[in-house]
Amino acid sequence: MSPSTPFSALTIAGSDSGGGAGIQADLKAFAAHRVHGLSAIAALTAQNTRGVTAVHVPPLDFLQAQIDACFDDFDIHAVKLGMLANAEVIHLVAGILEQRRPPQVVLDPVMIATSGARLLQDSALQALRERLLPLATLITPNTPEAELLLGRRINNAADADDAADALIGMGASAVLLKGGHLFEGNRVIDRYFDGVTREEFSHARLPVDAHGTGCTLASSIAAQLCCGLSMPNACEAAIDYIARGLQGGYRPGHSEVMVLDHFGAARTA
Repeated sequence: MSPSTPFSALTIAGSDSGGGAGIQADLKAFAAHRVHGLSAIAALTAQNTRGVTAVHVPPLDFLQAQIDACFDDFDIHAVKLGMLANAEVIHLVAGILEQRRPPQVVLDPVMIATSGARLLQDSALQALRERLLPLATLITPNTPEAELLLGRRINNAADADDAADALIGMGASAVLLKGGHLFEGNRVIDRYFDGVTREEFSHARLPVDAHGTGCTLASSIAAQLCCGLSMPNACEAAIDYIARGLQGGYRPGHSEVMVLDHFGAARTA
């Protein structure tokens, strides 16, 4: 591969018609890190900064055709998984990953809407636990998602450390437990654990309502892995990228919801 040819990363996730989250955010993050972005749309949403009004899940054979087309032509160094709407989609994606074996799989387990509503049925949650967690080189749950995966509450820092340990016990190779939903004063603490290395990454809590941060964090980690960073360093670099993107964030819609400034974040790195 020549120096001018970037690595490729594939996002398998949902499309956000409002452009702030999902596959649109993933592709912006890949581009900002100078990684060639590929996409397979697992769900289409009618969405803006005010919310989601409709969801369409494409046929399974079309999703498989998208993923196969990417693997058949590109050297994919990392796969980022986002919104996978149901158990059938999860089983399909897991089967392809078991066959294709990409070097890195970053799983953002999208299970809880911003409103707090569950996005996955019980059968899909179980499929995610049993099929995708063991294939993930990293999972990036927020606190409510980790609670749903584990079936227990996370109320404080000690609970969060125990949750990271338990998620490793469920089969994930590494965990980045996001701290935005766990109030620990004026700092947000994201906790990394891979069974050996334990790290904490701390940033100031900003008084903003932001959209697409979880999607972007996972895709930024995938991009950093493509660029050769170790897993802990990729997590730290991606968290810093999110912080810069929030600092330059803007409100493109008529709500108060902010989206990330991807290319401003890349320029100030």
